[in-house]
Amino acid sequence: MNFLEEINRRRTFGIISHPDAGKTTLTEKLLLFGGAIQEAGAVKSNKIKKGATSDFMEIERQRGISVATSVLAFEYNGIKINILDTPGHKDFAEDTFRTLTAVDSVIVVIDVAKGVEEQTEKLVEVCRMRNIPMIVFINKMDREGKDAFDLLDEIEQNLGLKVVPLSFPIGMGYDFKGIYNIWEKNVNLFSGDSRKDIEETIEISDLSSSELDKLIGEKAADTLREEIELVEGIYPEFNKEAYLNGSQQPVFFGSALNNFGVRELLDCFVAIAPKPRPKHSEERLVKPDEDQFSGFVFKIHANMDPNHRNRLAFVKIVSGEFKRNTAYLHVRNNKKLKFSSPNAFFAEKKEIVDISYPGDIVGLQDTGSFKIGDTLTEGEILHYKGVPSFSPEHFRYINNADPMKAKQLFKGIDQLMDEGVAQLFTLDLNGRKVIGTVGALQYEVIQYRLEHEYGAKCTYENLNVQKACWVQTETPKSEEFKDFLRVKQRFLAKDKQDQLVFLADSMFTLQMTQSKYPSITFHMTSEFE
Repeated sequence: MNFLEEINRRRTFGIISHPDAGKTTLTEKLLLFGGAIQEAGAVKSNKIKKGATSDFMEIERQRGISVATSVLAFEYNGIKINILDTPGHKDFAEDTFRTLTAVDSVIVVIDVAKGVEEQTEKLVEVCRMRNIPMIVFINKMDREGKDAFDLLDEIEQNLGLKVVPLSFPIGMGYDFKGIYNIWEKNVNLFSGDSRKDIEETIEISDLSSSELDKLIGEKAADTLREEIELVEGIYPEFNKEAYLNGSQQPVFFGSALNNFGVRELLDCFVAIAPKPRPKHSEERLVKPDEDQFSGFVFKIHANMDPNHRNRLAFVKIVSGEFKRNTAYLHVRNNKKLKFSSPNAFFAEKKEIVDISYPGDIVGLQDTGSFKIGDTLTEGEILHYKGVPSFSPEHFRYINNADPMKAKQLFKGIDQLMDEGVAQLFTLDLNGRKVIGTVGALQYEVIQYRLEHEYGAKCTYENLNVQKACWVQTETPKSEEFKDFLRVKQRFLAKDKQDQLVFLADSMFTLQMTQSKYPSITFHMTSEFE
């Protein structure tokens, strides 16, 4: 296969949803169709000791939630699919926002009973800002929930999307009989037997045929005919161009847990989803089919394997071919680096790859030289945009609970902060360490991982801070700036990149400080010029 064919057969997408809508279950079933795993493990069910393939951190298995973004790849009908499974929990939203910089399209999972939830709204907003193509999957049709038309309205109203149903449910909950696939014109009957890997489909090109009455009963058949007539009357026809530029969203119905409606989703996805797309760098627009390699780090994961203290930097390839044992330029450090064992991901297994193409995600062994947002190229100076750190919302002092393990604690904090789990600030006044996070659950995750991965124990102490702002001034030698440093000394800290940060205990304090020192700018994210 030549270079262009390789690019054209790649699809890289993320799955987003509110926690518990069934995102990880859907990921599992997609892998099942790709033949990547033999049996899918439900995240909730305690009967299956397997646990979901994509949740490999212990705390995720205990809580039944995904806290890290995992990368999974599989082949389906000659197409190479890369899935980025993202955490749905809002305390880990930052990880998800960063992951969205690395995907070409998105599948949004919505729970039939709960409808559109808050976390889904936030994530969809980010996708809309970037015009990322979206497909909606309405999950858990085998349970009682909202009426299909009401749900479609809710999605349009609350998420600001223009939906086009490409499949439609026949009944719901107890009366759930199956799905009519508008995209392929066939009926898929629901047996409710989750042991069956793949349900049978029956071709029905004409809904008025009596065949339908035999299959699902007269009453259900009449209802279905009315509903499909309504669908065709209300919603526009599917338009691939509109989907690709983010102005139309196809909708599918199904039950991921029962492996139902998933194949329809996957077949349509493979047919319409975008190939790797061009990406903006600060310098220019970079296209996938360029000869020269370039890519960026969107995630760092420490301790993929607890037995070896290893760190992996996840790199999304934007253009050109990435080859093993070739020297590439690390733009920020201006250093050439070679990688002898780049990893590709295949469910839980990692494989060493010799060559990767645009759209692929490669894991590079990292000894501490990478930060989130770094760019690798064949020599050109490029900076990919849009992977910032946000101002945290929770702040606590971190204290060492075991004086014998100080070294392990600092090493652990250092590596976890590089992952972007949270942010570390060191107070100028006394050198005390402060951890800032977007959500409170992260403190538990940090404590748990420090103990289990680094053998270090920590305790926290509350700190009355509301916002961390990055400080910028054009005149570092001015009297005004010196006065600011002197008066606010107790509230000043350095972040991991040694940038000056002002820790404000309230929005009022921040406004007062801004009006008192007009020559100083306070930024809410770390990415500023």
